[in-house]
This record gives sequence, C-alpha cells and structure tokens, in this order.
Amino acid sequence: MKKISVLMMLIALIAGGVALADHHGGAKVGWIVDAKCGANGAKESHAGCAKSCVDSGQPLVFVNDADKSVYTIDNQDAANGHVGHKVTVTGKIDGDSIHISSLKM
Repeated sequence: MKKISVLMMLIALIAGGVALADHHGGAKVGWIVDAKCGANGAKESHAGCAKSCVDSGQPLVFVNDADKSVYTIDNQDAANGHVGHKVTVTGKIDGDSIHISSLKM
C-alpha cells in the first residue's frame, strides 16, 4: 500500500511539472503568420500572403501546430524575419498571447 501511495505521488508531481512547464513556455512548434489569416495561414504555401499582410500592417501571431491555437506575439521583434516559417519557440504564454524568449527554425 505504501508503494502505491509513493508511486501515485510521483505521478502527480511529474504531471504537475509537465503542465507547469507547458504553461510557462515549454518549447512549441508552429508557424509565424499574420493575424488576419491566423490558423488558416499555418502552412508553407501561405508564406507570400503572410508577408504581404505583415507589410500592410497586420501583426505577427504564432500558430501552435499541435492544436492550431493562435497566440498574439507581444514582442513582435522576436519573430521578425520569420514570417511564413515553421519554427520552434520557447516563451511565456499568458492567455492568448506569448512572449517569445527564443525562436529556432
């Protein structure tokens, strides 16, 4: 019985740690696109359109590949030069926005 209790506590701690890491910005793979198209623009063939929209004033967003959730990038300069690219980002998610701390192609 004691072994089962210890095992359950370990599982709970690990699950909590994974959830915490994800909420506070675990690495996510997705696309840097324009806010106008959002999740619909999360594909390589949309890169040209996304660049045009951003050049016209649309803000950049990050679209998570896993669930197609769209996050406003609160530090836009962190994603400059990556419009239309599939990237891996780390950062802090707060509601529907993300502050990118690192970005890799």
